[in-house]
Amino acid sequence: MPVHAGSARHLTLPARLRTLQRTLPTATAVMRLAHSLLLVFMMLIPTVGIARDDDTPSSPPSTPVPPPPAWLAGLDALYDDRLRVAGLDERRFTAEHWWDIATPLLASKRGFRVEEIGLSVEERPLRHVAWGKGRTRVLLWSQMHGDESTASMALADVFRFLGEHPDHPVVKRLRARTSLHILPILNPDGAARFQRRNVQGIDLNQDARALATPEARTLKALYDRVRPEYGFNLHDQRMGYRVGDSGRGVAIALLSPPYNAAGEVNPVRARAIEVAGAIRIALEPYLAGHMARWDETFNPRAFGDLTTQWGTSTVLIEAGGIEGDPQKQRLRKLYFLGLVAALDSIATGSHAGVPADLYRDLPENGDVWPDLLVRGGTLSVPGQPPTRADLTVNFKDPLTERGGSIAYVGDLADARARHTIHARGLYIVPMPGPTGPAGGSASSRPIVPGAPAYFHLSRDPHGHDIVWTLAGDVDAAHPRPAP
Repeated sequence: MPVHAGSARHLTLPARLRTLQRTLPTATAVMRLAHSLLLVFMMLIPTVGIARDDDTPSSPPSTPVPPPPAWLAGLDALYDDRLRVAGLDERRFTAEHWWDIATPLLASKRGFRVEEIGLSVEERPLRHVAWGKGRTRVLLWSQMHGDESTASMALADVFRFLGEHPDHPVVKRLRARTSLHILPILNPDGAARFQRRNVQGIDLNQDARALATPEARTLKALYDRVRPEYGFNLHDQRMGYRVGDSGRGVAIALLSPPYNAAGEVNPVRARAIEVAGAIRIALEPYLAGHMARWDETFNPRAFGDLTTQWGTSTVLIEAGGIEGDPQKQRLRKLYFLGLVAALDSIATGSHAGVPADLYRDLPENGDVWPDLLVRGGTLSVPGQPPTRADLTVNFKDPLTERGGSIAYVGDLADARARHTIHARGLYIVPMPGPTGPAGGSASSRPIVPGAPAYFHLSRDPHGHDIVWTLAGDVDAAHPRPAP
């Protein structure tokens, strides 16, 4: 569970200092004292404020998680005022907008090289950003799914960190020891529509074998040119994923993609597992219990699996979500910190020897919970007898609760969801359909799986005494009733 300042499980800062002073009284213990004070400081950093969906206890990890890198606390403190790039406050943005924001950060005098290396189906430019003078080549690609933008926001922050803080020890190490190659927003046509697939309807992440799309061919050509030792496939995943069989939501999921159907671990994949462990070490103080591992089934069409097969130690990072963070701004910061920790572990070689169990101990992504469960209500559909039924709703955008559709209607007494409304004593009344051409109202909207979610919760079966309304989107001015 994330550590909160003032928790009864932990001593106050003065008490910790007195304890340390008693146990480390000699001058020879100064270095250990300094390290302990750093850990205290990390414990007192405000956490991201994850709302617990379910406090089902998890089995304690078999391998203790080491403390995070010593520099991480300072980078965290620097982020809000001096690293976070303004203008990317919402998850929906076009590639053109992102480049307008990012381009001023990518000056050649700061060590960046930017080149156009391809065009999307709709002829939007695909650009490659290079930085660093080191021998270890690292390739990062982002937003190959157009509606998965957290990494693209975090990459803008990485660019600001690299360009505006040349004397930071991590930046010095990265510049001297690595060559970073980044392809931000691989799917600009999808980003323009905030949709997963490209404009042809093809999932670019599943086009590594066929290379049917210009976007996938551009990524493969860059890969062949760079021949990276390390790769990062950067994504978002569905908000509803739970951590294993618990009720906790997944904020970050990691994967070392397999290179064959047997899921074997060769030296290439072993390095990726170590880097994933380094990410966990960095993020554990913030996200303990809210990190998971993606399904390791080999996919012969997927870029991460094939880049591993081709000899690149590849890590997949998936941003899930944090309740109360609809634009993923808090998660963006953690994504940034995790990326920097991963890159520094490559630059320093410190990932070598990181226990594989730090990755293996992460539970797999478990069930995907529906976004909303209305439990205990009575369906009151005109022309039909009242029927006791539960229902679930999923939203096209779960974080902002927009674009709701009915997922299931029936007995859901044992079901769990991200949010639950207890509707006992209330009627679920469908809203009228759109107004017809002659000005009359069409029949009521259906309440069946797949239909848009338009209904009232009412104290009477006719919808005259309305408690709450869902008209596709949750109205922020009238939030759902408290559970």
